[in-house]
Amino acid sequence: MPIMIPSGLPARKTLEAEGVVVIGKERAQRQDIRPMRIAVLNLMPEKITTETQLARVLGSTPLQIEMTLVALETHKPKTTPEQHLLDFYQPFGKIKNQKFDGLIVTGAPIERMPFEDVTYWRELGHIFDWSNQHVHSTFNLCWGAQAALYHFYGIPKHILKTKKFGVYDHKVLDHTSLLMRGLNDVIAVPVSRHTENRKLDFNNYPQLQILMDSVEAGICMVLDPEKRHVHMFNHLEYDAETLKDEYLRDAEKGTPPLMPEHYFPKDDPTKKPISRWRSSAHLLFGNWLNMIYQATPYDINQIGQE
Repeated sequence: MPIMIPSGLPARKTLEAEGVVVIGKERAQRQDIRPMRIAVLNLMPEKITTETQLARVLGSTPLQIEMTLVALETHKPKTTPEQHLLDFYQPFGKIKNQKFDGLIVTGAPIERMPFEDVTYWRELGHIFDWSNQHVHSTFNLCWGAQAALYHFYGIPKHILKTKKFGVYDHKVLDHTSLLMRGLNDVIAVPVSRHTENRKLDFNNYPQLQILMDSVEAGICMVLDPEKRHVHMFNHLEYDAETLKDEYLRDAEKGTPPLMPEHYFPKDDPTKKPISRWRSSAHLLFGNWLNMIYQATPYDINQIGQE
């Protein structure tokens, strides 16, 4: 089944060129299927890139997906054209009375700031609380995962001495979890973080299940079954060249860039990197959507009453 995204979204041409089936609202209605409604709170500065990456992994399953892009009301991005936000994003206040099968909260390049110093922290906390009654399952990414764990449990993040940057092997710890179904025992996962969450901080919360971790990069993914929250600290959704683009941006700033580990062939930044995680990304997000599909109410208005 295809993904339904706003008409004219730049991601559409990229996805169609890759063979992802993208449809408009009228065609979706003719299929006489209730689509799975997935909201995306996109906090990343490169919004178009993130939109494309997430639409790609959401649109590769047999399920019909309706993606709604959501914007904060207390923060205006400086790197995204205002017209793009007006054309394709819904302010949170406009969708707050709606129900969604899933919500994705992305990361943001503010991870070294104390949570309370983030200008939109109060609104984000309100959205986290709102999701408990209006969303069946939430998938938090990178800083979004750290923020959710801090908001709900007070679990802190810790600043690393050196940025963790590269593609690292991660071990799947629980193959019985629906989220891990079909994944290899060890998978490669892109990582780009200045902070980390530590296992010791989870000792008082036995309901939180660590599903993947890495000897080099630490905890990767945590599941909160009671709240149906997925917390992913790393970036399976990344394109093959995302870390390269980040490396080059750092180089352009005039500071010696950190070489991403286990990424460039022979650690040569002139060589084209390859994706060793693409199939894992599609499988993981497909598993999440399937997990929602099996449990979300057919009557979407019943979400929050389960």
